[in-house]
Amino acid sequence: MDWGECVHQMRRGSTAYTACVTSWPGPIHAITLFAEDLEAMKRFYLQVFELPVHFEDANSVVFKFGGTLINILKAAEAPGLIGPAVVADPESGSRFQLTLVVDDVDDLCERLAERGVTLLNGPMDRPWGARTASFSDPAGHIWEVAR
Repeated sequence: MDWGECVHQMRRGSTAYTACVTSWPGPIHAITLFAEDLEAMKRFYLQVFELPVHFEDANSVVFKFGGTLINILKAAEAPGLIGPAVVADPESGSRFQLTLVVDDVDDLCERLAERGVTLLNGPMDRPWGARTASFSDPAGHIWEVAR
């Protein structure tokens, strides 16, 4: 069963979703990010990460980062996924960041700037030996690039 079918079965509450599960704990297969403006997120991810859309429907768009899927879901649909938990307001602040390992942080930051991305910080050398920089997507999710 492919990711699109897994999402469809999961949303329907079908037991067919279990066909997507292999072992516990397995690798992180997907991360779902909530966004108010799905189209802005889609444009940003296409332009910045230069990845094709892996799956798309009226409420979500999915991009594949190596073996992990980033599922961008309309925030209005999120309560149905996480309820009774509450969907946080984008202005509430960040609680996580996603990190991509790259060969050359400085070079990538120059390419990001050419694509209109404003860095939150960096490039900088960290005390633990990594060189990093970070930026946010239109919904406020923070991405770090590191070497």
